[in-house]
Amino acid sequence: MHVCFRNSLDDSAACCAICGGKFGLIRHYWWRTALCSKKCVNRFKARREADQKWLRWLRAA
Repeated sequence: MHVCFRNSLDDSAACCAICGGKFGLIRHYWWRTALCSKKCVNRFKARREADQKWLRWLRAA
């Protein structure tokens, strides 16, 4: 994963939250997170679902 720098003036992300890649002409947003492509959106969704499944299992235990 690449290091993502933030601009101190407006605090906007300079790179994708998942892969650390540069943004193209289109930014995709999911849960107020800037992502560079649909592939990263799908990876972000899968990660959130996996976290939710793990948390449900933890609560049940």
